[in-house]
Amino acid sequence: MQRKKIFGRALLMLVAMLMFSSLTAFGKNRLADCVSKTGVTADSLQPYLTTMDQTSLLAKQPKIAFRDPSTNSSLDQINIDTATKYQTIDGFGFCLTDGSASLIEAMAPSDRKALLEELFGLKGDAIGISYLRISIGASDLSDSAYSYDDRPAGKTDKNLSHFSIAKAKIHLVPLLKQILAINASIKILGSPWSAPSWMKTNDSSKGGSLLPEYFESYARYFVRYIKAMQKEGIRIDAITPQNEPLNPKNNPSMYMTAEDQRDFIKNNLGPAFKKARLTTKIQIYDHNADRPDYPLTILKDPAAAAYVDGSAFHLYNGKITALSAVHNSFPQKNIYFTEQYTPDNGSFAGDMRWHISQLIIGATRNWSRNVLEWNLAIDPNLGPHTPGGCTTCLGALTIERTLISRNPSYYIIAHASRFVPAGSLRIGSNEIQGVPNVAFLTPAGQKVCILVNTTDQKRSFNLSFNGKVAPISLSSGAVATLVW
Repeated sequence: MQRKKIFGRALLMLVAMLMFSSLTAFGKNRLADCVSKTGVTADSLQPYLTTMDQTSLLAKQPKIAFRDPSTNSSLDQINIDTATKYQTIDGFGFCLTDGSASLIEAMAPSDRKALLEELFGLKGDAIGISYLRISIGASDLSDSAYSYDDRPAGKTDKNLSHFSIAKAKIHLVPLLKQILAINASIKILGSPWSAPSWMKTNDSSKGGSLLPEYFESYARYFVRYIKAMQKEGIRIDAITPQNEPLNPKNNPSMYMTAEDQRDFIKNNLGPAFKKARLTTKIQIYDHNADRPDYPLTILKDPAAAAYVDGSAFHLYNGKITALSAVHNSFPQKNIYFTEQYTPDNGSFAGDMRWHISQLIIGATRNWSRNVLEWNLAIDPNLGPHTPGGCTTCLGALTIERTLISRNPSYYIIAHASRFVPAGSLRIGSNEIQGVPNVAFLTPAGQKVCILVNTTDQKRSFNLSFNGKVAPISLSSGAVATLVW
């Protein structure tokens, strides 16, 4: 009887050992599957490279192993520090203009679906755009200038009886619904290029200023817009009160001083949002970094600042470091980068080098939670645009029927959006001569470093993490995203 018990126990132990061995092997196989799909391991990093001769366009390169730090110890070194954390990233993306929406909507359904999956999808080679800016009413890259409450000359509509987003429902709203079906968490920023003409000093879509007697009506205009988009299933995460408030030369456009924007937010827009129980954020300024005094004027007023989430910038003038100056003055308020265009007469090499170093790297190193390039798509004639609208703005995509060209800003954004999802944190990394860089920690725990060689020679250096180094070499102008 005792022998049978001993034999039974031994048999049970043998079965258990065999099961444990099988499970362990299964676990190893599952881990191997995960590693093979991501291409990233703890002892190597995965580079994605764009070269200025365009022979490599966001192309996956051979993995680079981390080595003992004595390897090439004389080289400059970029040290990645996950313990040093800065701002949370909301996303990277584009401005989706009426013109962009109309061109994409005109595509054959199957082609449009494939393109939207490429742009907004989160799997495979999709570039994972996570943030969009849209115009409230027309922008200068709409086919005509309009607002959501236009009236004949000499007529007004203080009660907004004629308010309607019908024009947005032609192309923009249907396309946004398709995008949200792919990525429901994408953030959307709405910006007006102008108030309705009847609210303005010159009764025109171009230039002029908002009349004080219509401040209250204009605040309710924003509330009506946000609720109308909500009804369509589209959540507006944030708005700016005015695109480029110091530029009255576009069509549409409207001049708005810092003092007017401060008083409008403090007395009208903020209280209207509060009364309507809207959670949509208010981002102020939305113009060039040469005038940090503009957002500071608003933020210095506690009653206005109470309604403000943060400040938005462009970089057609000024220096990107101005974003840090505003952050340092009011560190509890967020910083955003909401527009920059690539010109049709620019060069691929020059645009990649400047936009990656100044915006993808520069804006985020100066506290921006996002980076948006201007204009997702254009046609071969750089349209559509309003009379007086931009005639030199090159989109991320040029769409001509079934032919799609991917232009510099596509790759500028993709080098970040594909690898740095919303919710990522900027982390510590030191700067070295000629190789601007920025590093992030993703919600999944991956580390990402984006770099560009701004010199005229090949640059070799080490990337250091956790006591190991990976040797990196970049040709002149090359852009790399490193993932591990």
